[in-house]
Amino acid sequence: MSYSSSVAQDTLAAAQLEMAGNPNALALRRPFDPVAHDLEASFRLTRFADLKGRSCKVPQDVLGKLVESLQQDYSQQEQDQFMHVAIPRIGIGLDCSVTPLRHGGLCLVQTTDFFYPLVDDPYMMGKIACANVLSDLYAMGVTECDNMLMLLGVSTKMTEKERDVVIPLIMRGFKDSALEAGTSVTGGQTVINPWCTIGGAATTICQPNEYIVPDNAVMGDVLVLTKPLGTQVAVNAHQWLDQPERWNRIKLVVSEEDVRKAYHRAMDSMSRLNRIAARLMHKYNAHGSTDVTGFGLLGHAQNLASHQKNEVSFVIHNLPVIAKMAAVAKACGNMFQLLQGHAPETSGGLLICLPREQAAAYCKDIEKQEGYQAWIIGIVEKGNRTARIIDKPRVIEVPAKD
Repeated sequence: MSYSSSVAQDTLAAAQLEMAGNPNALALRRPFDPVAHDLEASFRLTRFADLKGRSCKVPQDVLGKLVESLQQDYSQQEQDQFMHVAIPRIGIGLDCSVTPLRHGGLCLVQTTDFFYPLVDDPYMMGKIACANVLSDLYAMGVTECDNMLMLLGVSTKMTEKERDVVIPLIMRGFKDSALEAGTSVTGGQTVINPWCTIGGAATTICQPNEYIVPDNAVMGDVLVLTKPLGTQVAVNAHQWLDQPERWNRIKLVVSEEDVRKAYHRAMDSMSRLNRIAARLMHKYNAHGSTDVTGFGLLGHAQNLASHQKNEVSFVIHNLPVIAKMAAVAKACGNMFQLLQGHAPETSGGLLICLPREQAAAYCKDIEKQEGYQAWIIGIVEKGNRTARIIDKPRVIEVPAKD
């Protein structure tokens, strides 16, 4: 892992040893510093970027044009190199790349992602970032990750004290989430950057039966969503508690306590791995999936629909939203476009195409294992590989976290 010379070597070395499980890490830590303790308690990580979380994504239509040349090169390479391999090569436009290997019917599954801080707790920000990277694997039904790398940008706006206290906390959160996923962080890259960034890369080697190609939806399937919407609204509303001119726009529809509960519900949701959801996709014969992140529910639904082999379309009827966040979004003049499906989500749930007769059992099973609901939100019908939300979708208020 490469570090800039301006990053405090002793503190970061301790965090790096902790990631490797080295007991000597504590010896490299500085003694308790009351100034650092106070800083951690009052710290606002979101000060170090002007965009939040997955709202940093290039617009979907622009991105499509930018990657056209890659798609052309990739298609030609596929024809030239992989005609003899039974495993399909998957890449541009989907959640992961799947590359057939030269040996033994195995394939390499990889993904990478990074974004800007959207919560103020550095440790939770690290956990959310790691969960977000892993979600791309889980969206393909891959439940085991063999290795992770961490990508970290240390903001030039941070003081030395802020950097030395906060960056190890982000790293620890990322590491702990990786351990929860049954994998480890073995390296990466850390640089100095105007804005703070956090993300990584996830890699696994697997057999074809360990992943689900997301192109087999059939007419009559239903759409299941495994996490509520509204994370971007919740984190913005929480930040507005300290901005009177913005808080005045929403205070008639939501209380300060409502906002704090929604914020904690959002953090809890974003840091939760989609691993169980991915495992159950195999049990209940899922026909495809994607994770809902920066393009919003509708953007990701449209992308998934466009890759289907059959002539089908997705129709979304229900929108599970963190409690009170639909009202907040409306009070803001619809700037988030939450009910239209365009609000960015960070480390959101899986949107899964399931056989109708399996969907209710899937939702019951995931609630039993995780303690959290999943929802049937739409249907797959005959169509031209598009997705839409009906004019007046049913908003399901998902209780906020106490």
